[in-house]
Amino acid sequence: MDILILADFLGPLDGTFNSRFLYLGDMLAKEHEVEIVTSDFDHGAKAYFDYEIEKHDFKITMLHEGAYPTNVCLQRFYGHYVWGRNVRKYLAGRKKPDVIFCAIPTLKASYEAAKYCEKNGVRFVIDIQDLWPEAFQMVFNVPVLSQIIFAPFNFLANGIYKRADGICGVSDTYCERALKVNKKCKKGTTVFLGTELDTFDQYAAGTPIIPDKEGEVRLAYCGTLGASYDLTCVIDAIEKLGDPNLHFVVMGDGPKKEEFETRAKEKKINATFTGRLQYEAMCCLLSHCDITINPIMHLAAQSIINKHADYAASGLPVISTQESEEYRKLVEDYDMGFNCENGNIGELANKLRTLIKDPQLRKRMGKNARKCASEKFDRKRTYKHLIKEITG
Repeated sequence: MDILILADFLGPLDGTFNSRFLYLGDMLAKEHEVEIVTSDFDHGAKAYFDYEIEKHDFKITMLHEGAYPTNVCLQRFYGHYVWGRNVRKYLAGRKKPDVIFCAIPTLKASYEAAKYCEKNGVRFVIDIQDLWPEAFQMVFNVPVLSQIIFAPFNFLANGIYKRADGICGVSDTYCERALKVNKKCKKGTTVFLGTELDTFDQYAAGTPIIPDKEGEVRLAYCGTLGASYDLTCVIDAIEKLGDPNLHFVVMGDGPKKEEFETRAKEKKINATFTGRLQYEAMCCLLSHCDITINPIMHLAAQSIINKHADYAASGLPVISTQESEEYRKLVEDYDMGFNCENGNIGELANKLRTLIKDPQLRKRMGKNARKCASEKFDRKRTYKHLIKEITG
């Protein structure tokens, strides 16, 4: 079977990112002809790829995309338009595949792929990673005006969803959004982003880049340092707590890194910002922490995301301010941490205090988190459902 995976946000290709689509490509390439079509623009670094990418048993094709400086700007929308146009041209000149597995976002390229598949009788399976334009409306939320501005994006999104022959997503919430307008699919296939636990454990067994320190309790954050993540609230809660033995370890990079670092220094808290780490180093350092923090902003569109898998795999309790009912329920059902009211500094500080003072509670909740990882996030188990949907 000739399988084309269309994924704009493939992530860094230097081993620092645990890519869903590279992993899927490796699995599918054992029995099928696989090509991943992606962008030549590294969205995280905001720069074009200029290094040799890792070798795989499938083809990776990079199409040009317009550059942009920040996640919410006019240049970004134009850049996605350019990439979508190039995807349309590429599909027109390529031999017809048996199936296109299309990551969403972006919208323009996905819409072009949807129309191509409809016209040429190609099976079209979507994989919803994020909800657009809902995510942008969180940042630019002006009553009435936002609805007008983002109406064209809603048109594209609905056009993609209704043409899908198969609907996959990283959360039930995302699949349900597509099913509202799709008349062909009775149900969606939810597969969390996840990680491979065997690989995670292998990496976790290494030596952390920050040595263990007697008597120290480490609070870990992994991921993007951007507008969707409320590290300001975390820093303020740590200041309020006033525990000299608490060490805030922040792994990741993003547009607000300097702002968060400055605030941590102003509040005189014990914090280390490592920057972006190789996935191997991140797994190891995370596993040498004691508590994880999931501080997602009010009204954020995210549901189940990358860090949830790594947090659960680490076997550590989580404190979460995320409002997504799907993730809140997961935390409650597995009893693997605490959900807090979004933006409530006092409650966040109190939950931190509870876990810091009770090592046995941390151990019990951490064990539950690992159980969640095994049942919900282990790619060796869960990605079989994606393979089944792709291959029909």
